[in-house]
Amino acid sequence: MIRLRATGLALVGLVAFLIVWEAAPRLDLVNPAFLPPPSTIPAALLKEIASGAWLVAVIESLSHYVIGLCVGAGAGMALGIVAGMFRSFENLTAWVVRLLRPIPGLAWVPFAIIWFGVEPRAAVFIIAIGVFWIVFFATQGAVRSVDRDLIEVAQAFGFRSPLARLAKIVLPAATPGILVGLRTALGQAWMAVVAAEIFGVPGIGSRMMQASSLLSTDIVVVYMLTMAALYGLFDTAFVALQGWLLRWRP
Repeated sequence: MIRLRATGLALVGLVAFLIVWEAAPRLDLVNPAFLPPPSTIPAALLKEIASGAWLVAVIESLSHYVIGLCVGAGAGMALGIVAGMFRSFENLTAWVVRLLRPIPGLAWVPFAIIWFGVEPRAAVFIIAIGVFWIVFFATQGAVRSVDRDLIEVAQAFGFRSPLARLAKIVLPAATPGILVGLRTALGQAWMAVVAAEIFGVPGIGSRMMQASSLLSTDIVVVYMLTMAALYGLFDTAFVALQGWLLRWRP
């Protein structure tokens, strides 16, 4: 009953939002060229699909997204595990991390263009940078928070090498924390997609910039909603995977 009520309230909120959005340009409170009413979006979507531009943009962005996410998350997990397990490595890289961490992904765009040119590798680099720090700190924190008593017990039972402790104790115990970081990275990677593509790499970001330059704001909204829908699909799938991986938890 409580869940049904929450769903009903969420639906009411969404409908109210759409009504206000529809009314604002219809009543000339906002210029329709700057904010198109939602009733125009389905026609714009069908037009983009019919032209083939929508499918091409989605496929391009998905390739950048998946590869960038895998590269950034993989590097973040690997270095986060090392930093979490070995205090000496954390101390060695402490100042480097403090120097690079505050630099936003957009600041790397000039170097991405110089190093890789205006091509997909540049977009993958920007997305990977945006994902890396989230996963790195989540992994490091999860590994560092593993109960030391568990590690001592593992050593007592003969798991003395770092790899054995990692496989048998550290990773299983740290998995919940790592998965939280990965789920956050899923959303951050989508935020980075547009930033990675606005300088000309084919994809949703570049298509949005082309549409905005022509004041085709309905097309811009189409791709904004497309990104929201894709993120929703990825997040739902990840939550299901997370539940399966952590099925051993009470």
